[in-house]
Amino acid sequence: MTLILLTGCVTKQQQRPAHVELIRPTEATQPPLPIPKPQIVPQLPKFKTINWDVSVQPLVSQMLHSVNSSSNSLLMVDCIKNSTNGTLQKEKATNAIQNALVNNGKFTLVTNDQLAQTRQMLGLSTNDSFHSRSKAIGLARTLKAQYVLYSTVQGDAKTPTLQMQLMSVKTGEIIWSSQGVVTLN
Repeated sequence: MTLILLTGCVTKQQQRPAHVELIRPTEATQPPLPIPKPQIVPQLPKFKTINWDVSVQPLVSQMLHSVNSSSNSLLMVDCIKNSTNGTLQKEKATNAIQNALVNNGKFTLVTNDQLAQTRQMLGLSTNDSFHSRSKAIGLARTLKAQYVLYSTVQGDAKTPTLQMQLMSVKTGEIIWSSQGVVTLN
């Protein structure tokens, strides 16, 4: 019987250091951080917001009592024009006018979807900042509306006034016009 015995060389592994020593900078190599002086933080200006619902309601009521139109005449409310020296939330203002006219008994409103589709069809941007009466009347004609309500906010942005004009789409004539002070919160 033959026995074969295999043996190998056993070598001793080199030992690596168990820890690595970190070298920390001394105070002499690192300059001290300057201590900042306290500064007074200025107060942000308090912004006054416009209460559009309260601002448009008297003018819309006045218009509805002044105008004799056939029941259910189609009315397009044009996006409000900002002629102040500041910025305004035009979409909120336009929505407030539309909300004040809901179920008024004299006018049926062109919907926002109809308006957006017609603007797109005519190649007009929804953010068109070149508001004009003639463009509003042209858009209303395309929508087959009988009337367009054109509104402008003007004057100083801190104390603006709101002017509204109801125009006949057929003739371009201003049928009713009035203005009022915008109510700030």
